[in-house]
Amino acid sequence: MASLQSFSKPVSQNPHITRKPVDPSLSLRLIPRNLAFLGHGLRYIHHGSAKETKIIRSSNQTEAVTDYNIQVSDVPLLTSSEAMERLKTNGENRKGTQEFLAMYSSIFGGITTDPAAMVIPIDDHMVHRGHGVFDTAAIRDGYLYELDQHIDRILRSASMAKIGLPFDRESIRRILIQTVSASKCKTGSLRYWLSAGPGDFQLSPSGCDQPALYAVVVQDKSPFSSKGVKVVTSSIPIKPPQFAVMKSVNYLPNVLSKMEAEEKGAFAAIWLDGDGFIAEGPNMNVAFVTKDKELLMPPFDKILSGCTAKRVLALAEGLVKEGKLQGVRVENVTVEEGKKAVEMMLIGSGILVRPIVQWDEQIIGDGKEGSLTQILLNLIIKDMESGPLTVRTPIPY
Repeated sequence: MASLQSFSKPVSQNPHITRKPVDPSLSLRLIPRNLAFLGHGLRYIHHGSAKETKIIRSSNQTEAVTDYNIQVSDVPLLTSSEAMERLKTNGENRKGTQEFLAMYSSIFGGITTDPAAMVIPIDDHMVHRGHGVFDTAAIRDGYLYELDQHIDRILRSASMAKIGLPFDRESIRRILIQTVSASKCKTGSLRYWLSAGPGDFQLSPSGCDQPALYAVVVQDKSPFSSKGVKVVTSSIPIKPPQFAVMKSVNYLPNVLSKMEAEEKGAFAAIWLDGDGFIAEGPNMNVAFVTKDKELLMPPFDKILSGCTAKRVLALAEGLVKEGKLQGVRVENVTVEEGKKAVEMMLIGSGILVRPIVQWDEQIIGDGKEGSLTQILLNLIIKDMESGPLTVRTPIPY
């Protein structure tokens, strides 16, 4: 999403800013608490002036800052058109593999295909209080995959989060389909949010006029991979079940868990629940194939109920009939059982089915991508491309 920047150019290239020489002794400092984020750095008020700071990230991800003194009078006061122009510039200069093709907002009551206009009010309680829920549906060959299943889940999440609905279920469904249609996207993803809505900066949502619905169509140009990955056991505490089963925007534990894995050279980190059983990954479910050729998956009573994971369980029943699997079980899994499995996999709407070849120091199976994991991936892909209309919603472009 685009965010308002006070400077579209680095300080050194901005003719309106006078930069003072930097005292080397002050070049590295701890980040102070009273910060306001800008596009290329941070700003905070100190002794009547605003300081522009440049983040320096060290090898262990600790942040330090370099100080550049900027007079408050040099900070431009922008008109709405100037702010919009800078938002456009920011979007054009953004590097990444994702493109934002369309956005619906109940705040402005329509769909835009201009990324610069894809913004959320700063006083929306989802932004400053985390009072919001979201979900995602994949777009494949002009169809939304498991749209109704994902809508059902976001409505359950909204109910648990005590967020009202701005529209009834059918209207929300129609809006989501129309947003994808406007995007012209044939393969990508649809992400959507329900929030307490804008209103004020209080803790209680009582000052919010009405809940809000947002939706964005994202096209990711990064290549899909089914290569086996390494995972580690997460040291970040798992969310309590009350919050883990709800798909809220409070993803800080998930983010820290993912970062921890990356810092250790792994793809993801695996959470254990309060009783020491295997739970889930940061944004995906986990499953195993035992030596007896049974598909084994942790229950959903303390973790997020994954739509793709549930679909895998349903499709796996066909493999039991074919004799390729001996059974499908959903029950508590110990770490010892998991690490002794012949195959291990991550399951989610983004990665689909991703083989795991190593967990911590333990090689899974023979250290290669498992054959049944690949079969399950192929089944999901086939289901997305030619499955029943109960899981495929056509988009009228």
